[in-house]
Amino acid sequence: MAPEVDPVTGILYYELSHPWGHGVPAWPYFEDVKIERLHTMARSGVLTQKITTVMHSGTHVDVPGHVIEGTPLLHEIPLWRFFGTGVVVSIPKQKWEVVSGDDLEAATPTIQPNDIVMINTGWHHHYGDNSMYYAFSPGFDKSAGEWFAERGVRAVGTDTQALDHPLATAIGPHGPGSPNGLLPWANKEYKETTGRDVIEDFPLWEPCHRALLGNGIIGFENVGGDIDDVNGQRVTFAAFPWRWVGGDGCIVRLVAMVDPKGTFRMEQGGKAS
Repeated sequence: MAPEVDPVTGILYYELSHPWGHGVPAWPYFEDVKIERLHTMARSGVLTQKITTVMHSGTHVDVPGHVIEGTPLLHEIPLWRFFGTGVVVSIPKQKWEVVSGDDLEAATPTIQPNDIVMINTGWHHHYGDNSMYYAFSPGFDKSAGEWFAERGVRAVGTDTQALDHPLATAIGPHGPGSPNGLLPWANKEYKETTGRDVIEDFPLWEPCHRALLGNGIIGFENVGGDIDDVNGQRVTFAAFPWRWVGGDGCIVRLVAMVDPKGTFRMEQGGKAS
């Protein structure tokens, strides 16, 4: 889709969020989003709706307190973490492939300290209630999380199901799922395909989550929308969450902004020119 254009400033706005509402794809052990109309136009002359949802739904942000006890929760994250310049990097990957630190080192544009970084593996094209997206996606490994932390980025986003490879999450034999994982058939298929047990190749539970969030780097999951239209570009990002006290994550509207005139360009380091 074409970007939205501010008629006053000429700034281009690119949608990087997936649509959200009834039937939104859900992580394998999450309940469906529920939306009820408490008032309808026909009955009440107004529309009032009630939403019941997990906050890790659709395009959303993870904050440190999501995975590491005693670290900052949503209301403790400074606002500047959710806004700034950065890059959209294309690193195409196929089923179960890994995004590594070496991939990030070779990426273009160059990822710089304090950047907000969005990684486009191409997997957002599979977004939906399907095994391709949740069970078979590529994902970051431990080296990627460590690379981001060493580079000192501000935030990281991915167009996949999580900040980690699916087989390093509860989908694999990790975390709060069953001993065989939330999707035992996927672990079995991995063994049949590679000849190796999942635990051999993915021995740690969410190592990239921990490397990022443990270093104060927030993460965006299920990035999508028109991300292909800003591949390889340096842009300005905004994705503000609710002011939720004690929150571990939150649905966001993730937007990339490009100023063709350069009038409102954000300089590296966060100072407006």
